[in-house]
Amino acid sequence: MTPKEAAPRPYRPCVGVVLVNDAGLIFAGQRKDNPLPAWQMPQGGIDKGEKPREAALRELREETGVTQDLVEFVAKSPDWVLYDLPPELLGHVWGGKYRGQKQRWFLFRFTGRDDQIDIETEHPEFSEWKWVTADEMLAAIVPFKRAVYEEVVKAFRPHLA
Repeated sequence: MTPKEAAPRPYRPCVGVVLVNDAGLIFAGQRKDNPLPAWQMPQGGIDKGEKPREAALRELREETGVTQDLVEFVAKSPDWVLYDLPPELLGHVWGGKYRGQKQRWFLFRFTGRDDQIDIETEHPEFSEWKWVTADEMLAAIVPFKRAVYEEVVKAFRPHLA
């Protein structure tokens, strides 16, 4: 599918989570479904009737095992951030219904211990995880999401190491 064919398709409503520890480092997970290095922050779709912040907390729990009592809300992105899928993924993900995602990002401070992070969830998304600097996160993200991550890091930079 070409980008022109994808243009009439909507963006998938989605949330992203920047989980930061006391040192200002960011949670990064290696995607389980990608054999190449593909580190990212927790993110996922917004369910029907769900508010974005609720979706962010749900996605965080589903992907990292981190529950609401282990985080403090710090900030949310001022605007929705959009990205288009690359041509090789168009028509293959999310049932082919979307051209990309529109995301609202949330920054939460992790108040728990590292041993309270459990990526072996019911539907695991990550094969491993680590704490990284903002610059390391930007270097590790897949290229088609890099502009999104740059915008998110810029918005949240005052809260990061």
